[in-house]
Amino acid sequence: MLTELKKRFVFLAAITIILLVITYPALSAEKPPAQGETLPHFELAVPQDSAAKSYLGLSGSGKFTVPQIKARVVVIEIFSMY
Repeated sequence: MLTELKKRFVFLAAITIILLVITYPALSAEKPPAQGETLPHFELAVPQDSAAKSYLGLSGSGKFTVPQIKARVVVIEIFSMY
């Protein structure tokens, strides 16, 4: 009887740990900025295509930030792939 109870407890504990590991990224994700707030700092790879670089007003290689784009308005579309 006690052995069966231990097995059930271990099984429930394992399921709980697995569910926490799976859901943790969604629970810890930051909320997107509200209207009027600033974007968090992030970097993007500079495109290899010279036409795309020219369109964005970038030069060189490596990474760039959104404020480095030479434009009056920058539209960023963010979507989830999950």
